[in-house]
Amino acid sequence: MKFVRFLNKDRSEKTGWVKDDMIGLVDGDIFDEYRRLEATIPMNSVKLLAPVIPGKIVCLGRNYAEHAREQGAEVPETPLLFMKPPSSVIAQGESIVLPVQSQQVEHEAELVVVIGKRGHWIPVENALQYVFGYTVGNDVTARDLQQKDGQWTRAKGFDTFCPIGPWIETDLDPSDVLITCRVNSELRQMASTREMVFMVPQIIAYISTIMTLMPGDLIFTGTPAGIGPLVNGDEVEAEIEGIGKLINSVTK
Repeated sequence: MKFVRFLNKDRSEKTGWVKDDMIGLVDGDIFDEYRRLEATIPMNSVKLLAPVIPGKIVCLGRNYAEHAREQGAEVPETPLLFMKPPSSVIAQGESIVLPVQSQQVEHEAELVVVIGKRGHWIPVENALQYVFGYTVGNDVTARDLQQKDGQWTRAKGFDTFCPIGPWIETDLDPSDVLITCRVNSELRQMASTREMVFMVPQIIAYISTIMTLMPGDLIFTGTPAGIGPLVNGDEVEAEIEGIGKLINSVTK
C-alpha cells in the first residue's frame, strides 16, 4: 500500500493512501492506529509533500562495492554511518538548490527505509518487523566539500539536499529491487539492492545498537556506482522498482 502526505484544497496538510490515481484520506496516525477513508481525491489535483517528517535521517556510505571503487575508497568492514538534517528534506517536484559554497554537486539515488516502531538493539532476524515501508531518496552531495572537509556534515546537509518521495510503499521486498537514476533522461545509475554490502536487516540492527530508532526515522541505504554532477536546469529522476519515481529539478 502507498501512503502520501499532501496539501488539501484548503491548504491543510493531510495524510492519505493511494488507489490507482486517487487518494483517500487517512484518519489517525499511520504509525499507530488509523482508518482509511474512500479514495475520492484525484492525485493530480493536489501537491505532494515529503511522505514523512523524519525525526532523524541516518545514512550509509560506500554500501555498494562499485561505488566505493569509483571513489577510490575501501569497502567498509562495518556500516559507515553519517546523518543528514531533517531541514534538508524536500518533496517530489521541488527543486534542489545548488549552494554557492560548492562547485561540484552530485546525485545519489537510494532506497530509503521508513521505520515504523521504536527499537533499540534490534536482532537482525527481527529487523524487518520494525519497518513501516520504503521510499525513494536522493542523497545530494557537495562532493568537493566532502573531500575538503574529511567529514561529511556540510557536504550532505544543505537545505534541499534530501529529496524523498513520492510516497511510502509498505509492500516491498528490499532484497532485490532495481535502482536507477537519470539526469535529463540520460541513465547515470543502475543496480540492484542485492549488490549492497550490508543488507537492510543488518543495517537496521547495526544502527539500533547505537541509537534508538523511532517511528518516521529514515535510513538511506547507500547509492550504487554512477554518481555524477548536477547543474542548473537539470532534471533528476531517481526510480526504484516497486515504489516509483522521484523527480526534482535543479536550480541556483
